[in-house]
Amino acid sequence: MQITGKVKENQAEEQVSASFRKRNLVVTTEEQFPQEILIEFTQDKCDLLNPISVGQAVTVDINIRGRCWVNPQGENKYFNSIQGWKIAPTPGTF
Repeated sequence: MQITGKVKENQAEEQVSASFRKRNLVVTTEEQFPQEILIEFTQDKCDLLNPISVGQAVTVDINIRGRCWVNPQGENKYFNSIQGWKIAPTPGTF
């Protein structure tokens, strides 16, 4: 899947643990009702965001991930995340 839009935020890398790092990118889509989409890049994919600037038009290849967590009351809670694995500047202006 792909998301195309303009970079709203290119956040700093976060070292979550000794062996895990992540970095978030927020992309605003261009459609009738623009959406602000948080995309997470992990491990070596964090470096893909180094040349990316706020305001830049980009196309991001993504995977959607889902997981279940059982809370202390025994109820299932579901969470989704969007993980980026490729990013490229998009020609043209939004």
